[in-house]
Amino acid sequence: MASEELIAPAVMSGLSSMEAVARRERDGPNLLPRKPPVPLWRRVAAQLRDPLILVLLVAAVLTVATGDWTDMAVIMLVIVVNTSVGVVQEIRADRAITALSELTAPTARVVRDSAQTQVPAADVVVGDLLVLAEGDIVPADAKVLESAALLVDESSVTGESMPVDKSVEEAVSSGTVVVRGRGRAVVTAVGPASATGRMASMMVKGAGLTPLQRRLVGVGRMLAGVTVLLCVIVLALGLARGEPVELMIVTAISLVVAAVPESLPAVVTLGLALGARRMAARNALIRRLPAVETLGSVTVLATDKTGTLTEGRMVVRLLWTPTGEAKVTGSGYSPEGEIVEDEPASETDELTDLLIAAALCNDARLSQDSSGHWTALGDPTEAAMLAAAAKRGLDRSELQQRFPRVAERPFESGRKRMTTVHRLPDGRARVICKGAPDVLLRRPVPADDPALPAGASERAARLAEAGFRVIAVAGTDLDVIPETVEETGLRLLGLIAILDPPRPAAAAAIAACKRAGIRPVLITGDHPGTARAIATDLGVIEPGGQVVDCRDSREPGQEGANVYARATPEQKLDIVQGMRKRGDILAMTGDGVNDGPALRRADIGVAMGERGTEVARQAADLVLADDDLGTVVAAVEEGRRIYANIRRFLIYALSGGAAEIAVMLLGPFAGLTLPLLPAQILWINLLTHGLPGVALGGEPAAPGSMTGPPRPTTQSILGAGLWQRVIRIGVVLTAVTLGVAIWAHHTGRPWQSMAFFALGATQLGVAIGSRTRQRSLANPMLLLAVAGALTLQLAGLYLPPLQELLGTRPLSAGDLLIVIALSTLGYAAVRLDRILHPTPPPGSGSR
Repeated sequence: MASEELIAPAVMSGLSSMEAVARRERDGPNLLPRKPPVPLWRRVAAQLRDPLILVLLVAAVLTVATGDWTDMAVIMLVIVVNTSVGVVQEIRADRAITALSELTAPTARVVRDSAQTQVPAADVVVGDLLVLAEGDIVPADAKVLESAALLVDESSVTGESMPVDKSVEEAVSSGTVVVRGRGRAVVTAVGPASATGRMASMMVKGAGLTPLQRRLVGVGRMLAGVTVLLCVIVLALGLARGEPVELMIVTAISLVVAAVPESLPAVVTLGLALGARRMAARNALIRRLPAVETLGSVTVLATDKTGTLTEGRMVVRLLWTPTGEAKVTGSGYSPEGEIVEDEPASETDELTDLLIAAALCNDARLSQDSSGHWTALGDPTEAAMLAAAAKRGLDRSELQQRFPRVAERPFESGRKRMTTVHRLPDGRARVICKGAPDVLLRRPVPADDPALPAGASERAARLAEAGFRVIAVAGTDLDVIPETVEETGLRLLGLIAILDPPRPAAAAAIAACKRAGIRPVLITGDHPGTARAIATDLGVIEPGGQVVDCRDSREPGQEGANVYARATPEQKLDIVQGMRKRGDILAMTGDGVNDGPALRRADIGVAMGERGTEVARQAADLVLADDDLGTVVAAVEEGRRIYANIRRFLIYALSGGAAEIAVMLLGPFAGLTLPLLPAQILWINLLTHGLPGVALGGEPAAPGSMTGPPRPTTQSILGAGLWQRVIRIGVVLTAVTLGVAIWAHHTGRPWQSMAFFALGATQLGVAIGSRTRQRSLANPMLLLAVAGALTLQLAGLYLPPLQELLGTRPLSAGDLLIVIALSTLGYAAVRLDRILHPTPPPGSGSR
């Protein structure tokens, strides 16, 4: 898009204001493409498309047709609450993400009307002449016209952790950061046409259904079909016995409501909402509510390196001199830490000489804010050298006063070195040169210089293979200050090995993933040696493990490896798609523009909030405000807990619904004409599937939930023995209810009222037995909900208004105690079933 006629005006004096306005109108503002806001009605419609909600809507329509307004109101209340919670959570998440989206350059310096001016980044147009300096965020794609030691951090676009020197005619991309030097560049592309914009356009609009949503769709369809079939059978049998048509229609509708676990959407929504709140307390923002559960299904955690597994800043880790080595401790740019020498320092203390030289031949600056956090301005490698010098007790300002700089040759990518000249206190001069080892070690040195051992090149090569960036430092003292900067006769002072260190919590997070059966995968744009070093250090691979160099692989997505290096954004997307095709459920973490497409295509995208770009945050389902990978592991546990609680509720609700249908089907064969009235069925259903069912969604995670593999990706939410457990518990509920009713019928007691109380109380016993931890108060809401439901069940027997509504009669104290004693069999059935039929390994979610 950078034609010669567009560049030509900028070369002379920049664009005119009128021309800039015209081009902005033609090309649009310099903003990333954004999805249009979702209308409220569309959010509501998406919630109402849930299969179980559709079943309830049909049931509500049928209750209206029969004039059963009370039941219709109950059903609609569940629908409204579920829909409202889901919509509100989505809106809140979108607003919070919008507040985070502030990384792109807010302003830019351009030359217009032959004068330098500052304009909003959105107003930058093609042909503008940008003025770039240290700390600037490049507002648009541009071509460099002038460069003075211009160094740009392109990690957000390319994934490369090391800044790149930019010479004349080279391109800079929007969203990258100038870390050193200055320059001018003509804008070649803005907005959607820029590199950042093109990356954003690669992200598909729809991310598809989550694993939980796919499973619940199948559950809803299956339950709807089975429920309708069984209720038609009940209707037909009742009509065959001569029961009134209207009564049997109301009975059939009641059984539909009873058999369908209409609280399931509420349980799912509540569980996800509670999970989202827990994650918010851990500095994680959920953009889409089902994303919490999706993490519980994850089999692969793919992560980038810079800023996610590593601190995103360079740190000196090793100092080499001709007489020995020393390790450097500490992290970041803070002077805290120490230099641990292998051998005691020599009389001349070569380590100190090395660090003094590195601090003097240096253009970076360190500063400390009011909170005590250290930041750097300039080349990250130079900032790392300043921090190492500070650990030795060397203050750069004091050194500059003692050895003022009098001349220099700045770093150039072609020379791969920088040289400075400093005045010594005695009037002599000191020349210091630092740069790439392959350049400095090849330069002429004094023949009698014993400080340049033959092993220096070999040591530098080994450090580079281990993932370090190696800087060589050389120098010499002259009797007089030279007129020109000469780089001859230098003596090698030593090597400085620099690394972007792993985050302190990264290794623990990787280990936790492995314990949970989740395969960690590293995908980075960095060099294979750097990727291997970090991956080995953190335990992603074993020493000597496979590292795929994406530049040498035609189809990296088919490799199936654990470490991918030099991956382009397109290759990252290919790798993600390859993993999904193999059946993995993939969580992808990232922070850069280059991560956006892969984050969108993964089952769940996790973006970094602190250093993450707007593209990454908009593509993600989960944003980590603290950039801590350990938060993802906590979310995995939260997801497994939610899935386990959904299954726990399904066992509870489906066993109760199955018992209600079985009682209505089998009762007539035992001489019980109509075992339960429609109002009694709905009352039981309201009490058992209401607060107690929803409270089950708040159960804590089962012990050991993160010490086993994730559930199989092909496993249905009704699989792993759920149906068998539903049937076994349902048989006990049916036996207790029919047993009480038949005995009461033959002994002249109010058998229907006793069956009504027995069925409700026994289901509440199942709820108590379904708790994760029986001897704790980890979920007090469940105990309160069961106590409240039991109280209302008793009220249905003894309060006259409810007696009239439900058609019940009061029970004697003896009869009530008998039914209460038998209802404890519901609790016993659940606990005994767990003993006789243990759950699958932790992490399967079937508990």
